[in-house]
Amino acid sequence: MSVAVVPGSFDPITLGHLDIVQRARGLFDEVVVGLAVNPDKQHLLDIEERIVLVERAVADLTGVRVMAVPALLAHFCQHVGASAIVKGLRSAADLFAEEPQAHMNRQLGGVETVFLVARPRYAHISSTIVKDVARAGGPITDYVTPGVAAAVAEALAAQTDAPE
Repeated sequence: MSVAVVPGSFDPITLGHLDIVQRARGLFDEVVVGLAVNPDKQHLLDIEERIVLVERAVADLTGVRVMAVPALLAHFCQHVGASAIVKGLRSAADLFAEEPQAHMNRQLGGVETVFLVARPRYAHISSTIVKDVARAGGPITDYVTPGVAAAVAEALAAQTDAPE
């Protein structure tokens, strides 16, 4: 059985991310969506909430499960029996950033990275842009599921209401 990991922080998961998961599932018997905590990023949603949102977003997909990545991605891939990491590319800049990681994951864990080019309708969508649009009061329902849109709105409202 072929297993792939689709990793990311998914803060929040977008329709572009979901498209990559669906396409990866078409290539592999099983897909593990691996949620990582990136210490270089200030997350809007905590890891537990992101896991729940991703689980809901992929609930209709058979052969897809969601897990937290506790440490190195290459070691996580070994743990779940994955032979590949699947990453979406929106632009050449993404390839430039992902290439060294692909080499390191191969060296550390013997796992190959497969790149899927984003569909044009999703190529401009990122979690960062979705959060920026939401923070400015713009609509994000064309970029995320309704449940994710509600969670983002709630998280932003909680930030606004928090005492300084």
